Amino acid sequence: MDQAQKDNGGLVGRPSTVVPGRFGQELKVEQVRWSRKQGTANPSRPIFVLMHGWGSNEEDMADLMRYVAPYNDYASLRAPMVVPGSERGMFGPGYTWFHDMRPEQEDLDRDGYAAARAVDAWVSANIPEDRPVVAMGFSQGAMLAVHLLRVNPERYRASICLSGFLAPGLVPGTAPADERLAGLNKPVFLGFGSDDTTVPKYEFRALAAWLDEHVWLHTTEYDHLEHAIDMREMNDLRQWLGEIDVTSGLM
Repeated sequence: MDQAQKDNGGLVGRPSTVVPGRFGQELKVEQVRWSRKQGTANPSRPIFVLMHGWGSNEEDMADLMRYVAPYNDYASLRAPMVVPGSERGMFGPGYTWFHDMRPEQEDLDRDGYAAARAVDAWVSANIPEDRPVVAMGFSQGAMLAVHLLRVNPERYRASICLSGFLAPGLVPGTAPADERLAGLNKPVFLGFGSDDTTVPKYEFRALAAWLDEHVWLHTTEYDHLEHAIDMREMNDLRQWLGEIDVTSGLM
């Protein structure tokens, strides 16, 4: 067969016209911002793995932790690819998990699977197996927080999806754990804004419907919120984390 075994069984797709490379190509997480003591300051509590959105970096999601879970450890991951042109920006380069800001159809299946595999491999290599992990992300990172459950659901204690979207599952093998996931009752928080124009509302509805069939879902739509996170959402998230015994409930 060759050609890298027909591009790994169809998991690698066409070249991207936005970010150099091909949808679904293998990725590796290399840059991480840890919380205190390299993520070991409070080992009795689950550790958060944080994933940012398009054009951002690992500092962005880390800043949220002081509001939602100040006494939990975290590892905030930098996406492996640079957004073209961002190197010339005022704040330096921005990063992306995918080969487009929001890939669609088969492109999203392939990129979502490749990025989730990269994050899951990093978790396996850097976090003890017996320590619970909470996946939390915004936008692209929120898609990954859900997709990690579709790849290796047993490894993750809960998932937090802030303004995310769902891979359609058109490419065989890109969501291999969907059937297992439905029986595990994993807690998932889904939040999105009523005025979000980056991710269409019908995609949030589709994501919520899919999650409702596969996980223990808590979902809220926030009035007048765009593609962003505000204090209402962080307050709800903090309360939810206490209810599912991920955080201590202290502030």
